[in-house]
Amino acid sequence: MADDHNGEVPLFHQCNVCIVCSTDLTPDSAHQFASTLEENGGECAIYEHPAPFPSLSEFTHVMSSTIDFPEYEAACDALIPVVKPNWLQASLSKRKLANPRQYSPDPRLFLNNAIVTCGDIPEGDKDAIIGGVLAKGGIYSPRVTHMVTHLVDLTADSDKAKLITAKKLGIKIVLPHWFDDCLKLGRRIDEAPYTLPDPEILRPGPNAPVRASENKDVAGATTPEPTALPTSITSPHGHRKVDVFEGKHVMLSSDLGIGAHLRHTIEDLIKNGGGSITSDVSNVDMLICRYRDGFAYRMASRLNKEVGNLSWLYHLITYNAWTSPLRRMLHYPVSRDGLPGFENLKISLSNYVGEARIYLENLIAATGAECTKTLKQDNTHLVTAHDNSEKCSAAKDWGLHVVNHLWLEESYAKWKLQPVSDRRYTHFPKRTNLGEVVGQTRLDRSVLEKLFFSADDTDQVPPSPRRAMQNKDNNSAAAHAHVSMQPPPPKAQKKTSNTKAEGSTPTTSKSRRLSELERLQTPSHLRLTSDGKENDTPSSTSSRKSKDAAAMKLHEIAPDIALYEKETKRVGGVIYGGRRVTDEDRIILNKKKRRSTEPEDEGEADDTSDAKRQKKSRPPVAMRLVVTRYQKWVSNMKREDADKRQLRDLGIRVLTDQDARKCTHLAAPAILRTPKFVNALAYGPVIINTDFITQCLKKNELLDPADFLLVDEASEKRIGFTLGNSTAKAKENKNKLLQGYRIYCIESLRGGFEAYKSIVDANGGDCALFRGRVSMPSQPQREESDDSSDNDDPSQNEVYLLSNAVPEHEKLWPRFRQMVEGIGKTPRIVRVDWLLDIAMSQELRTADGYEMTPDMVTRDEEQAEG
Repeated sequence: MADDHNGEVPLFHQCNVCIVCSTDLTPDSAHQFASTLEENGGECAIYEHPAPFPSLSEFTHVMSSTIDFPEYEAACDALIPVVKPNWLQASLSKRKLANPRQYSPDPRLFLNNAIVTCGDIPEGDKDAIIGGVLAKGGIYSPRVTHMVTHLVDLTADSDKAKLITAKKLGIKIVLPHWFDDCLKLGRRIDEAPYTLPDPEILRPGPNAPVRASENKDVAGATTPEPTALPTSITSPHGHRKVDVFEGKHVMLSSDLGIGAHLRHTIEDLIKNGGGSITSDVSNVDMLICRYRDGFAYRMASRLNKEVGNLSWLYHLITYNAWTSPLRRMLHYPVSRDGLPGFENLKISLSNYVGEARIYLENLIAATGAECTKTLKQDNTHLVTAHDNSEKCSAAKDWGLHVVNHLWLEESYAKWKLQPVSDRRYTHFPKRTNLGEVVGQTRLDRSVLEKLFFSADDTDQVPPSPRRAMQNKDNNSAAAHAHVSMQPPPPKAQKKTSNTKAEGSTPTTSKSRRLSELERLQTPSHLRLTSDGKENDTPSSTSSRKSKDAAAMKLHEIAPDIALYEKETKRVGGVIYGGRRVTDEDRIILNKKKRRSTEPEDEGEADDTSDAKRQKKSRPPVAMRLVVTRYQKWVSNMKREDADKRQLRDLGIRVLTDQDARKCTHLAAPAILRTPKFVNALAYGPVIINTDFITQCLKKNELLDPADFLLVDEASEKRIGFTLGNSTAKAKENKNKLLQGYRIYCIESLRGGFEAYKSIVDANGGDCALFRGRVSMPSQPQREESDDSSDNDDPSQNEVYLLSNAVPEHEKLWPRFRQMVEGIGKTPRIVRVDWLLDIAMSQELRTADGYEMTPDMVTRDEEQAEG
């Protein structure tokens, strides 16, 4: 090797790369990449489906043109970078390993195929575009090279544009608006309407129809319940062999609801493709089911097996290529109950055509909402691909929510109703039909795990039935406690006596079941809190070992669990080949209460029954509490979860950040300036000391919050307000204190943009990010419609910028002034204290005492030097 002759260390000497073959990365190309790697000191292995995937622990990198290979999620969990083939060429040209993030095939990095250079555009716009491109997986090049894909420019007459045109390099010359719209949507849209020299978005005639383009992302994934085999599938004995199932054990769930003939045809296709049909969930590679429930679904999901629906199975057969069931939403089983919050919604579609429309109609049905063919005044939402249609005009006149499909897809992916106030859901780029980016949202496995097959639901998994069935008493109790295939909802179980006695009750069986599976729970340091935040993140190695250990344990006891589930279907359970009528501990079904002949058993059973009734009937919610800075919960997730459950049993619901609008009480150790405190204050809650939580938990009863009102006179004097007045004014303001105010934040502001935006939103204002552009975004409708006689109102004449006294922020001040003065308004650059003092006092304050000047920046620098 050349590197060896020169005495240099080979470039890839520490790299062991797994090259994954696919449609875009053929075996011939893979062997060429492998030769290049080996010539430069690297090691590699080539994977071709359906061969078993090699152990990931051997590799430092995975090279693939797509994320559609079986071990992608495992590679991410192990922090092994997945890169596209051009990572190899980029590393060779730089003579150092290129950043793998810029070459990731992850579709969430939607600019990962873009190599961008900038022409004659303002420096502020240039910096913003470069930052956005790099953040979304693209690459910036300062010069025009043969690798560049896009030139961002305002005119086709610039030097770079003329060079590209003269040499016919095939580089697209686009307006900066294209990047702006892509970043707002979080999706890569077509460049055609933005391409110079004649961009469509600048042409006259804005009311002309917007074209609809073909969408391949939803092909074969428009419905979760296909009624028949695709017409492209040949008979099992045809000439085309489907080898995607080779070496795979496939289980067809009973909830599919398909006929015997269709089931037989599918089984033959799988078997002729080298696969096998199994009914043992512990030995399955692929589970095909309809719903996100049942023993087989939970067990296969916890064992990290592939779980998809019939539509996914047909897609595999049609294309004879593996794809993740999480990639397309309707390839994954649906919920029987629908998405919470969607049950009363009536949604209509507009401007989506073809398969994209069918897909969205079925997605609406999967959420549990109603999809209406026509738009009426009783509709709640209109989902549209662009806002240039009669339906959109009517929906706005009727006050309906007009959103794009991203609202629907991301609500389904996150399994939570998303706020329509998010601008990503109400942004419609000019001359673009958003039907072209339908179906690009993936399901999040972490969300599915948390809500549908969490390992914390310990009472959903029974103990080893082989041990349980060796004892007649245990079997009696187990059969009584688990007659149904559907497990009870997770509940906190109380410890019972460890004394072993004959005729043990179901309580003893349940406690044994919990102790048997304590080892299978997710480690406490990995559990999520109720508001979705993690505690201190462990190293990837320990996290991976914990997951592997839990999966291995589940795999070991899976045959026992399957046998147990089978036996519990039999009336009365099975023991020693069956039960006799004369067995004194025989369980009698269809009776409201079972009474034992032994007095001790009777008392024990009654206690158990009372305990169950008590757990099922939780008291109604008397307080909705937002908690901030409660020291006993800091870095103690286990205690926090237990305390929140105990508080709920007392009638206190602890709210997450997103539910602050519902709060009735706010608990804090003192007056704080945390986002939780400031946001909750806008809703006028009763503010109490965190001692209230401590005492309620200690005495295990709901105390009077009036005895724990927060008193912090020192902070009130320092800030210049009182809590009592603030809460009273908040109720009068009704979250409209900042209505009409336009407030901008600099991206690097201490505390983060999202924190300040949440405060402005909670008080009815409008907050946006300022990156140095001199063009003013479109004003909210409430500002445009205000009467001109209100010119004395600062919310109409002034635009505010939150900034810190640092040189980096000062550089952006002239651009902000230029932007605001360009629309005839007054720019005010203020400290963040202006916003915080307004939000905490719940009264408007002038910007005079908070305004920033260049002198402040100079003084701060001198102090730092001193």
